[in-house]
Amino acid sequence: MLLAGKFAGEAFERLGQPAVMGELLAGILLGAGFLKVIPIGPDDPLASVFRLLAQVGVVVLLFEIGLETDLKAMMRVGTAATAVAVVGVAVPFGLGFLYWRSSWHGVEHTSADSLTTAIFVGATLTATSVGITGRVLKDLQVLHSLEARLILGAAVIDDVIGLVILSVVSGLAAGTAFSLHGALRILGVAVAFLFLALWIGLKVAPRLFGLVDRMRVRGVLVVSAFAFLLLLCVLAERAGTALIIGAFAAGLILSETKQFGAIEERIKPVADIFTPIFFLSIGAAVDPRVWNPFVPESHQTLAIGGTLFAIAVLGKFASGWAVPWRRFNRPAVGVGMAPRGEVGLIFAQIGLAAGILSNRVFSAILFVVIATTLVTPPLLQWTLRWGATLDEDSVP
Repeated sequence: MLLAGKFAGEAFERLGQPAVMGELLAGILLGAGFLKVIPIGPDDPLASVFRLLAQVGVVVLLFEIGLETDLKAMMRVGTAATAVAVVGVAVPFGLGFLYWRSSWHGVEHTSADSLTTAIFVGATLTATSVGITGRVLKDLQVLHSLEARLILGAAVIDDVIGLVILSVVSGLAAGTAFSLHGALRILGVAVAFLFLALWIGLKVAPRLFGLVDRMRVRGVLVVSAFAFLLLLCVLAERAGTALIIGAFAAGLILSETKQFGAIEERIKPVADIFTPIFFLSIGAAVDPRVWNPFVPESHQTLAIGGTLFAIAVLGKFASGWAVPWRRFNRPAVGVGMAPRGEVGLIFAQIGLAAGILSNRVFSAILFVVIATTLVTPPLLQWTLRWGATLDEDSVP
């Protein structure tokens, strides 16, 4: 799996494309649809091990991105990033909900009423996969641009909003009524965790890692940084928010220490092993045979998938125009918000398990997830050719 991911990434880099595309396609080839090398089946005893390794991969990736992010510059784009995130959630959700309520998709037999199904369909189109876009921005070496800071800031806020939506739809799946109080509580916990982690971490981490840096045993700095990453992830999950928010916060905190350059360099071999597993896992979940246009049973799946894909891309693309008071590469920001990745898969899996989504709708949503993930790297590379705002002083 590791070799396939790396060699496929090398092939795509030689073609002038980000390496992550090769890793995703290698995952499709080795996954459920073709060679079945990657253990993802519910009865496979290695599936839980693979999921754990993939989870380590995504938190290490977000930790790396946090290390390379200028916290002060990120704070300066906070208002703009929030506007991008809100538009990027509201537009796809609204369009997806209206599409399903319109009944243009035909008749789908599910255990839930059409309103609940419409809420689930809209919810699957909301959250941006910060892992996918962050990796592409890193591959293209534009993490210090204003566009990258807007995308990453908005994607983190997007995840916080996505957690609120996920809690609501999970409740609907369990048969409970919608609670505004419960949704606001989850939002408050996520925001409070992020601010508290940064406030306490920025006071404690410089002193702590100053002591660690004076130790002589080999590897103590990278082990301490990795332990700090895992601690923030555990605290995030215990607080009721996402692992990746804890990982990103850990990277932001350690980016403000004097040792961040050494940590950044020494964490790279860890990322080189674990991060490709995460992207392989996304590709492995896809069975492309259900999208075969030559099979009549696939036509309605493709029609639903194509419509939802258009809504998903256009809804996020609109978020690039959510900040009229700033000058930046708007198409690049809109495209950068497009991939759904693992977040969309989580939404869809909950809906399928609860009987709210039919197998046909689930397959259509999988098509949207993988299609938005695959089109983002080349489109983002293309739109960034129009220019990126690299001058930090230009950001007020």
